[in-house]
Amino acid sequence: MTAVHSDTRPEHPVVVKLRERRADDLQLRIADSITKFAGSMSFVYLHVVVFAVWMLFVERSPWPTLTLVVSLEAIFLSTFVMIGQNRAAIFQQAKADHDFLEQETELKTNTQITREIHALTTELHRRILDSP
Repeated sequence: MTAVHSDTRPEHPVVVKLRERRADDLQLRIADSITKFAGSMSFVYLHVVVFAVWMLFVERSPWPTLTLVVSLEAIFLSTFVMIGQNRAAIFQQAKADHDFLEQETELKTNTQITREIHALTTELHRRILDSP
């Protein structure tokens, strides 16, 4: 069973299952949104503007406060990076498990078909050779 994405491309069942699971969990949706934004150029541009305004217009000596803010932000961003890595690892493991089960099922099916073909071929040869 393959799901279809909005642009009609088939999607891996694991992708669909994990997307549905993440959509149902508020914390995961928030983490996904933050991770998506933090990994964008908009995030970089916003920081350039905010830090430039802060250093030029807000504080006369911005370095101690700026250092504190940047350090705290780095702590939180590294946590979101780890959340993203964990999400990727969970996805890869779920996909590998799914693919393994699919391949095992296909192997069993192909083995059974091969056995049936062998039995039919053997029966056909027996009938041909035994017929007068």
